[in-house]
Amino acid sequence: MRRLSIRLFAALLPVAGRLSMIAVLLFPLTPPAPSAAAERIGIAVLGDSLSAGYGLAAGDAFTARLEAALRRSGIDAQVINAGVSGDTTAGGRARLDWMLQDKPDLLLVELGANDALRGLDPAQAEANLDAILAEAQQRQIPVLLAGMRAPRNLGADYVRRFEAIYPRLAKKYAVELYPFFLEGVAGVPALNQEDGLHPNAHGVEEIVRRMLPQVRRMAAEVVAGERKTPQELD
Repeated sequence: MRRLSIRLFAALLPVAGRLSMIAVLLFPLTPPAPSAAAERIGIAVLGDSLSAGYGLAAGDAFTARLEAALRRSGIDAQVINAGVSGDTTAGGRARLDWMLQDKPDLLLVELGANDALRGLDPAQAEANLDAILAEAQQRQIPVLLAGMRAPRNLGADYVRRFEAIYPRLAKKYAVELYPFFLEGVAGVPALNQEDGLHPNAHGVEEIVRRMLPQVRRMAAEVVAGERKTPQELD
């Protein structure tokens, strides 16, 4: 039937149009698959030295590697490095308004490591992070909150109080939580710099590998206008 139809159409067409008609019938055009994201999404990372890329080449910083990984996965993302080495939650809170002038579509908050290393009051760290999340909520910016752990030499009570901050705030503001930013990297010599605190290039790649599925899904939801709360994901 297909050959007969082609011959019938060809007989009715001028010679000049026969080849093009046959080509259309034999090889119908297939539109390319749409990309995962039809527009660029801006992701700001408000953090400290862990995300800022302390001790690393610019291209090996967390933000650069995350941007590259997202683009490879089909998300046209621009990841803004808003990390400052040595910053505490108070420092992040103080420069939040300035950082949000870039109007990011998604905010990743990675703060608290320096609060814990200095033994600062967990209640104050929580108040600072609370203010950051409240401002993001006010501006309707989705947030991925990255948790942090406290050094065990500060005592069990301090560790318990500090580490409870992140899940409590994630629940309060209905934001997504990545429980521990250094998951799979902390305490692994091959993935850290000589100081034993900051990830090396391989460590950054491991962090990005572990976080990518969650960040990619959130970015795709923002682009599609289908943002879900953590409760809806359960």
